[in-house]
Amino acid sequence: ACSQFSQSSCEECLKNVSCLWCYTNNTCIDYPVRSIIPSSSLCSLSNARWGVCWINFEALIIAIAVIAGLILVSITVCCCYCCYCRRRSKSRPDEEEEWLARKREERRLQSLQRMHERKLKHDEIRKKYGLLQDSDNPYSRFENE
Repeated sequence: ACSQFSQSSCEECLKNVSCLWCYTNNTCIDYPVRSIIPSSSLCSLSNARWGVCWINFEALIIAIAVIAGLILVSITVCCCYCCYCRRRSKSRPDEEEEWLARKREERRLQSLQRMHERKLKHDEIRKKYGLLQDSDNPYSRFENE
């Protein structure tokens, strides 16, 4: 089917997707489906056209390889970055949690210390005015008698 477009134009040949245009002898040939890249005995890669006439097969292969390489590299970089972020985000809450627990414990201890100091101060005032019942002193006055 493609050989009938030989000696015509590249555009006419490439309207059929299964055809390959060779500029060396202006022939339209069936694309070798069994091998992905056509052999050089059929037509050199720099003179072969497939899909569009303005880019040769060699440049098309290089462009596709570069684009595929860029996609693979970007996917790899994204995966590594995401794994790094995930690991970092998992460790960060633990550190923050520990820091918050330490601060909470410090505040609790300071609160207990202040409460103890207030109790001592109030006990002194109660002793001074005789409001505190000393259990140590056996001679203390009994209020209920």
